Amino acid sequence: MASLYVVSTPIGNLGDISRRAVEVLGACDVVLAEDTRRTGVLLKHVGVHARLISAHEHNQASRSTLVVEILREGRDVAMVTDAGTPLLSDPGARIVREVVAAGFDVVPIPGASALLAALVASGIDAGTFTFLGFPPRKGGSRTEMMEEIAGSPRAVVLYESPNRVGKLLADLAEAAGGERRVCVARELTKLHEEFWRGTLAEGAERYAAAEVLGEVVVVVEARQKDVEREEEVDALAAHSIAQALLRQGESASAVAKELRRRLGISRNDAYRIAQEAVDAEPA
Repeated sequence: MASLYVVSTPIGNLGDISRRAVEVLGACDVVLAEDTRRTGVLLKHVGVHARLISAHEHNQASRSTLVVEILREGRDVAMVTDAGTPLLSDPGARIVREVVAAGFDVVPIPGASALLAALVASGIDAGTFTFLGFPPRKGGSRTEMMEEIAGSPRAVVLYESPNRVGKLLADLAEAAGGERRVCVARELTKLHEEFWRGTLAEGAERYAAAEVLGEVVVVVEARQKDVEREEEVDALAAHSIAQALLRQGESASAVAKELRRRLGISRNDAYRIAQEAVDAEPA
């Protein structure tokens, strides 16, 4: 039975392509590529001649149908992205789902990944982590993600465009506190590979007006528990903080945000305590 091969390709250094990846690309009848011109350069470099077909976020529906038809003809298909491992903040998920639903095998060919490369060299504890891809540019969804990262008990990995790194670090510093550690990885595996490590406050200042070039991965440290604080936050203390902030003129949402930052409690608990404090205030 024919198969769909999901093939990881280099994220910069062409030497990172695996022997197995080259063999699979050479053996497949068709190669789906996010950018056929870019993939064409890679195939030429490794001496592979294959039929290239574009597969990007705007044509996944039609390409899914086409791939299933090719597989039913008994021909193997490979899928690559512009760089790294497909489907990680790149198109291809719908194609994989349709192929699986049609009863064909999907075979991963592991290789380069900007996510993992940045994580293991970040200097930040990577025992557990969450990958969130590209953050929303604005609005409530962005605010919600910043709060999620602020309260996360795991390291968080993000992709970001170079011209928005400064804004991202500033927003994270506001949500999580400027002392939280962060690593900004740039141009991974390339000649000008760079890792910057410091606090969110330092990063926000460094990248505020800096010209940043190349692909960027940001690794944010997990929320650290205060060793002197008991596992369960004292409810009375939380309410006292909330009431004090309300008397200073803070809104309920601002109080909830501050409770999350200071105490590391969940978003729901913070909003509940803030609302209870509002209800308890004299009319």
